[in-house]
Amino acid sequence: MDNRTNKTTTMMDTHVTELEKDIIKEILNIGLARAADSFAVIAKDKVMLKVPDVQLIEVKDLISLISKYEDSHFIIQSDIKGDFNGATLMLFSDEHISLLSNVCLSMLNVQKGELNVMQESLLLEISNIITGALVTQLANILKSNIYGSPPKAPKSHIANSLKDILVQHPLFQPLVFTVITKFQHNSKDVELPLLLFFDTSTLIKMLEIIREFKL
Repeated sequence: MDNRTNKTTTMMDTHVTELEKDIIKEILNIGLARAADSFAVIAKDKVMLKVPDVQLIEVKDLISLISKYEDSHFIIQSDIKGDFNGATLMLFSDEHISLLSNVCLSMLNVQKGELNVMQESLLLEISNIITGALVTQLANILKSNIYGSPPKAPKSHIANSLKDILVQHPLFQPLVFTVITKFQHNSKDVELPLLLFFDTSTLIKMLEIIREFKL
């Protein structure tokens, strides 16, 4: 099979219908329900996670999307390995960190822009809980061998940290989910943005599994 045939096959395989997008979103919602239950233990209140949007986007647009958060949010990254290749990014603003520090660590008068060891450990644990629960459910539903790596706070530009996913390829379009983690504190809704990425080969694998279900 020559390169042109390979490219044509890849383009056909990565065409996602609206129904298939809805199925992927529903699979993720099932996984996120478990993650929400786990996070509720730490947040000490009701937690809901929803996947409001899914899109295939160009690498440059993905980098631009991430860059918008780099200066204003503390970012925690967890890689997804095994049969799938992906990552989650949890995005914590100063307001989020202050509130979580108060709720989970009983800290008052939290200084903005500064994190102590306990606060960073808390954010890492939140990311670990949500990503771990999500990956476990995805593995069960899709009958795949996948696992989450320990979360980390990238010290360099986030694009460098995501180099295993942001492969420069003319046909590469990462599958991106924007997830809103919403929890309640004193009857007030608090939203934490989360980005979930999968590379093209993972998208093709997911579509193959979904299409087998539909047969």
